[in-house]
Amino acid sequence: MPPVLIIGAGPVGLAAALFLTRRGVSVRILDADAAPHATSRALAVSPRTLELLTDSGVAAAIVAEGNRVDGIRLFYDGRPLATVTPDWSRMGSAYPMTILPQARSEAHLIAALSALGVAVERGRVLTCLNQTDDAVTAVFADGETLTTPLLFAADGAHSVARHALNISFPGDSASQAWHLMDAEIEGPPTDQVWVNFGVGRAFICLPYAGKTVRLFTFGQPLIDSIPRHWRLGEIRWRSDFTVSHRIADRLSVGRIALGGDAAHIHSPIGGRGMNLGIEDAWVFSACAADFLNGETSRIDDYDRLRRPADAAVVKTIRAITRFVTDDGFIANTAKRTLPPIATRFPGLINRALRVGMGLDHPIPLR
Repeated sequence: MPPVLIIGAGPVGLAAALFLTRRGVSVRILDADAAPHATSRALAVSPRTLELLTDSGVAAAIVAEGNRVDGIRLFYDGRPLATVTPDWSRMGSAYPMTILPQARSEAHLIAALSALGVAVERGRVLTCLNQTDDAVTAVFADGETLTTPLLFAADGAHSVARHALNISFPGDSASQAWHLMDAEIEGPPTDQVWVNFGVGRAFICLPYAGKTVRLFTFGQPLIDSIPRHWRLGEIRWRSDFTVSHRIADRLSVGRIALGGDAAHIHSPIGGRGMNLGIEDAWVFSACAADFLNGETSRIDDYDRLRRPADAAVVKTIRAITRFVTDDGFIANTAKRTLPPIATRFPGLINRALRVGMGLDHPIPLR
């Protein structure tokens, strides 16, 4: 039988290849780019993701190299509001939230695949897809045509596969620009996330390697958002982006399935993007393995199992993002007053953290 094709070698495609290979399914993973991305779009590796990657050894490698998050410090206009200290074991996880650049997480996934004899085929640009009841045909820019029993498309927000299937991608986009920077800074804590709200603005700092941090902000220039007592050093990367919240109308059609950004996108608040996509890969691998073993209805289960879960996360992150970016009187009053009150109720804090850490929902495989 021809191998299952995976289009896209970001963390979602790599995870799908790893999960399938470990289930005994032959795969080929192809990516349009000539080399892995050097810059890291995602940083947060959630406890749930680490649980899914435990048996492969990738979780241990990420935790060993990454930066453990032991607290979240909340401010309003520089005035301390509260410090939240997660109790990971009480939330039902053996792992903490871990900060590691996406490029390094991908490197660990690639190493695990390499140990199983699977290599990424790079510079392979997908141009079109066709399918029958029996197979999928993928055509590439170099003229090669591949036939596969199943195809998993993790080819990003502008997915060729999604367009080929004529699947709509409804949602909304915000006009407000967000600013992002990776830089060396002296001053911020190395094991805590730093969040500073203000009227019409917010500033978020994620420490991930020594003195290197990831900074997000909106509402004012990023440099102006950095606390005065911090010392800015080398700026390694910076970018501006706008936020969209979208989910595909369907996550699978016939023998083709969508995962990761090809299926859903949302703001970086909560750090759920890459992690949600790896959940997609986990469920697809189970459905695909069963389908190839003769359970023909299982490929349709992927959409049934994943779309409601993905849609719920997109809805939640949209609501949180709107609250964070709301510069109205009620929203700003809530940002100033609720954190100190909430910290008096550990159950409430743990519930909120479970949402952010991907522990708020099960991942059923059937």
